[in-house]
Amino acid sequence: MSAVMLDRPWLEFDLGREMQVLSWAVHRPGLVKARRILWREVRNADLPPDLDVEAWLERQLAQRGAEDAVTFLTSRDIRQVTQATVASGATEAQAVATVGLSNAERVGHRLDRSGQDWGTINVALRLNRSLTQPALLEAMSVAVQARTAAVMDVDMPLAPGRATGTGTDCVAIAAFEGGVKYAGLHTEIGEATGRAVYTAVFEGARQWMATQGRSLDAMI
Repeated sequence: MSAVMLDRPWLEFDLGREMQVLSWAVHRPGLVKARRILWREVRNADLPPDLDVEAWLERQLAQRGAEDAVTFLTSRDIRQVTQATVASGATEAQAVATVGLSNAERVGHRLDRSGQDWGTINVALRLNRSLTQPALLEAMSVAVQARTAAVMDVDMPLAPGRATGTGTDCVAIAAFEGGVKYAGLHTEIGEATGRAVYTAVFEGARQWMATQGRSLDAMI
């Protein structure tokens, strides 16, 4: 299992070695090579409307010597990080998540979230398998499905219906480069991916709901 280190306002997930990482993170999005994935906790005061956020984050990373890292932004208290490691056959999936639902959305709708802290959901997943790029994309689809299932099982009501995510969610998946072609729900990779992400996100959502004075006890 890879190391997760908290140095607030930073959270670092050390992948152990350079891997291919697929994400739409603020810093180094797309398909890149990286050794670590970072979270940067922010507050509204850190990001005024006229700020070039990407340039600001690059400066922050340079000060830390971490320009190489795939990096998320969140206003969620990163001390509330949740983790889950799941093994299935030869596959080990390690998920690390920070979960806030302050800007929750129902897919296909948009609510006015202006003036709020955006807690968001950021998930990093490390797989010990060697995947082709199409398999990495398939694993991403499973991770996003698991994230959505976890949020729906929290059963947070919104005007358009039950929340399915937030407006600024991000997922990053790391795996070795190799020849495994499939990572769907019928595979051990898909099973481990889905359960690890679901567990980490659901537990994080439980924690967030507790801070809002809500309880899931009647639902589970």
